[in-house]
Amino acid sequence: MKKIVFIALCSAQFIFVNAQKHKFLDPPKFNDADLSKQKSTLDENAPAEILYRSLHFSIDNTTGNLIKNTFYRVKIYDKDKAEDWLNVEIPLYQNGSDQESLSKMKAFTYNLENGAAVATKVDKTSKYKSKESKNISISKLAFPNVKNGSVIEYQYEVISPFLFIIPEILIETDTPSLYTEYILDSPSNIAYNLNYTGSLLPKYKEVDERLLYGANYRTYRFAYENLKSFKTEKFVNNDRNYRTKIGAELHSTNFRELKLYSSSWEQIKERLYESEDFGGELKKTKLAKDNMPANIAGISNELDKANAIFNYVKNTFTWNKDAGLYVEDGIKKMLETKTGNAAEMNLFLVMLLREAGLKADPLVISTIGNGLINLASPNVSKMNFVIAAIQTKDGIHLFDATVKQSSIDQLPPRDWNQFGILISKDKVQQVTMSNAKASFTYLTATAKINDDGSISGSYSDRDTGTYAMFAKEFYDENADKYKKQYKENFSIDFTDIDSKVMENGDFESTMKFSSENLIDKVGKKIIINPMLFLNKNSNEFDQTEERKYMIDFTTPFTRVKKVVLEIPEGYTIEEMPKNKKIVTEDKEIEYSYIAEKKGNNLEIVSTTKVLSPNYPKEYYPAFKQIWGVASKQENQVISLVKK
Repeated sequence: MKKIVFIALCSAQFIFVNAQKHKFLDPPKFNDADLSKQKSTLDENAPAEILYRSLHFSIDNTTGNLIKNTFYRVKIYDKDKAEDWLNVEIPLYQNGSDQESLSKMKAFTYNLENGAAVATKVDKTSKYKSKESKNISISKLAFPNVKNGSVIEYQYEVISPFLFIIPEILIETDTPSLYTEYILDSPSNIAYNLNYTGSLLPKYKEVDERLLYGANYRTYRFAYENLKSFKTEKFVNNDRNYRTKIGAELHSTNFRELKLYSSSWEQIKERLYESEDFGGELKKTKLAKDNMPANIAGISNELDKANAIFNYVKNTFTWNKDAGLYVEDGIKKMLETKTGNAAEMNLFLVMLLREAGLKADPLVISTIGNGLINLASPNVSKMNFVIAAIQTKDGIHLFDATVKQSSIDQLPPRDWNQFGILISKDKVQQVTMSNAKASFTYLTATAKINDDGSISGSYSDRDTGTYAMFAKEFYDENADKYKKQYKENFSIDFTDIDSKVMENGDFESTMKFSSENLIDKVGKKIIINPMLFLNKNSNEFDQTEERKYMIDFTTPFTRVKKVVLEIPEGYTIEEMPKNKKIVTEDKEIEYSYIAEKKGNNLEIVSTTKVLSPNYPKEYYPAFKQIWGVASKQENQVISLVKK
């Protein structure tokens, strides 16, 4: 089946040439009339609206620091739905003695009181700082006295010694914007590649050489007016991939000599192998030799040997949840503590696989949440994870030891992001990543109708493969919340919920249930939907506008829902539910509903099969039709009548 991969890239240097007269970096004075606005003119249902947004990046020609200036003015229409705006987080990066600093912060809440604008300043008690990781701290501020109709305003400056990457800025956000501007000013001897992704073009633009701050600068200035909020679609793994955004990465510096920083994947490979925290660790082969599991020597088959080594690493060591391409404390420390970051675990796995005679290499990736790799613009800073790969006569096989439920070519959901870069010692190779292993969900309910009109029984929810990893991750984050979801999703009284990982890696939850709301009595008849609480009561493919983006499921899947309902003594089924099967011509999508009477039980089995992890947008009508059929089938009711 032909798949569509969406990668939109254009170079700002080539697109934006002629400047239109427009004044950048000129925030308007606060306008009291903004406090009287009742709703957004761009989206009347928007809980907030950006009135003015300025993101200005400049290189100080004297110190060489990157200066990041931010200014926001935002109208709040519904504070309960605009919570993300009420608390601002500013990440600050540090590496060794080099660190970013925050300054010139000002923040206010404006309200209309007795016909006049009143400003409330954000004081020190509303500001605090937290340590998120070894390299990231977060400065936070909370706006006081926010009401429906308030306007919040904040500005700050971050001084950074890190010139390599300028934060990627989303032009299209979830909040409509009356005005957004992006400015990058760089001395002529410091060059950046500017990557412009998306479909929206600025109303005002300047790409120019000019005298700024007493030196020759290259400046990029883009301004947008009346940006509507980005409308996401269901079944999209990361809609950031489709939004208009601007990113800049350091290309070269030319002080006394020209020095290149971004050029090719081959040069990135060389830098990774030269790094003490990547290639330097891979050279420590004695660590692999001294820690090789004893049983490996007796295994001759390549895949069996790889699996044995992989199982040893993932079961012996625990991931500390830190991603990244580089080790933090080193593999030697991980061997002592049995805990490490992603690079420590998976680079050690590569070392062991190599020591065992397998052709193994690191595969650097960008996880789904981090966005797609831009293959046309090599950039190591856009990669945030490393896994292990082996090459055998039947192809490349992938491993990620950070998740204990993972297996060969069965990676955690976050890893499946279309492409990876295989970093071999002698070459670099782009690898297409597609999750070919199907995941299964089995939902099984066994129930009976009680004399008091209630229904009770047992229920099990079992997931395999990628879905099992999804479920386990949710459970680990908050076990109580995971268990509460059953009652919230089905409005059924569930008890004795037991969730656990099975020996084969499946994740299963079993429980008992009862309900007084699943049947209706009409005279001597009992009316009931035999699917009980497992019926599909809506069509998730309900988009009325034309589909824009690829349909993502992360994994091929089969979902089986089975209900065994005991017919009460003395009753019979007046009319059996109608069976149905629908399948696309290419057999990619299939749905069936089968009802059978077996002895004193009615057995209903609905099965949904989707054979690929993602589909072009042209498949949307097929999914909409099949999901509609499923909803209709699973909402059939039957009548039980006394014999």
